[in-house]
Amino acid sequence: MTLTGLFVPLITPFFANGELAADALAGLAHEILDDGATGIVALGTTAETATLTPEERNRVLDICGTVCRERNAPLIAGAGTNSTAASGEALAVLGSTVTAALTVVPYYTRPSEAGVLAHFRHLAATSPVPLIVYNIPYRTGRTLSPDTLHQLARIPNIIGFKHAVGGIDDTTITLMSTLPPNVSVLAGDDLHAAPLLALGASGAILAASHLATSAFATLIRLWHNGPIPEARQLGHRLAPLSAALFTEPNPVVIKSALAAQGRIPTPHVRLPLLPASPAATDAALEALTHIPATVPA
Repeated sequence: MTLTGLFVPLITPFFANGELAADALAGLAHEILDDGATGIVALGTTAETATLTPEERNRVLDICGTVCRERNAPLIAGAGTNSTAASGEALAVLGSTVTAALTVVPYYTRPSEAGVLAHFRHLAATSPVPLIVYNIPYRTGRTLSPDTLHQLARIPNIIGFKHAVGGIDDTTITLMSTLPPNVSVLAGDDLHAAPLLALGASGAILAASHLATSAFATLIRLWHNGPIPEARQLGHRLAPLSAALFTEPNPVVIKSALAAQGRIPTPHVRLPLLPASPAATDAALEALTHIPATVPA
């Protein structure tokens, strides 16, 4: 299975009283697919998954699964913790609507790289759906070497990576130049998506694409199919928006901008996150005015 195109990691909209806004979530999922996204990601970091109750997580997954089934779109579900046993339990209950599971490198406990390999070998052998390894060392505290990444890429039932290492480093260059052909790399750093696409990433999981879905979908198409000068120009124009949306902890600015547009009922986030400042919201909305109204082919 090759993962290509734009996948949007959906926020979780809330009402002012903090309750899940189910209709707004379904509507947002449909809007994003209408605007050119290939598929959606449920229960990622952007969804504030750590603050959702088990019942809310199930509800989010049901809503996203229903939309993706209706639209014949792939659904990636976040399922993974720093416990191998708990990760396995989360994977085991994923339903048939889930295309693949986004499974993070174990965080906080900082296992050895051998421990990371053992963790994913166990999960891949038991998961009912293929795995995408979420490599994000600035959140997990565990940097992975090129050798470890290549060993992960050769584990059966691992089909790709969400690569979010905070830049284009030596490991990224090595990974992209020697990647097995049947393994996908999805850009996970919004600001560095264009250079990773230029290096051969098959697609992207980008929170910023809530606000400019069509433009980000076009960016991926242009890097794959050309013309390359247009891809480069569009990447430059999208970079200020990506930067503006991450001036405060994700997803507070994204939710504030979506609420300002009337696409979700409130900008409410759950502690320990705090609402976005008016200045950050205004800057993001201003950056959005400079994005061209592109339409994906």
